[in-house]
Amino acid sequence: MLSHGLRAPNAAGSAASTTALKPSKAAAVNGLFASVPLFASCSKRELKLVTKAAVVEHRAAGATLMTEGQTDTNAFVILQGRCRVVRKGRRVGAIEAGGVVGELSMLNRAPRNATVVAETPLEVAILGRREFLAVLEKSPSISFKILESLAARVQELDARAPC
Repeated sequence: MLSHGLRAPNAAGSAASTTALKPSKAAAVNGLFASVPLFASCSKRELKLVTKAAVVEHRAAGATLMTEGQTDTNAFVILQGRCRVVRKGRRVGAIEAGGVVGELSMLNRAPRNATVVAETPLEVAILGRREFLAVLEKSPSISFKILESLAARVQELDARAPC
């Protein structure tokens, strides 16, 4: 177990050039998960269930977390570091600590809509679809909160859309 209670990474996820990153503490990890809109309305108990289902790994600068068009079902919460988001070959944004990528593909198995590459060494919490669904079975109240979060997101996007 890592100091924050999350499962340890497998050897493939470790990178020698990330040794400067200190492992995040449990309170910091829970706080970062709480700042993710998808999980923002979860109780502390619910957040602990979600964070315990995640695997923490370190990734080197230049590592690709996900590739546009590919199908995968992992979501990544950035615990430390910064990533660039590229769509159709153009940089469209950046994600820093507290940000999440891949959450929609985790929920609906859709192909990735962007490529995400580490700009700096990263510490990420990886939440797989199977593990996440197991959490939802243990705590159905999380499902309702996520539905509310997604509905709010759809309404926000709808309000921005030109009529």
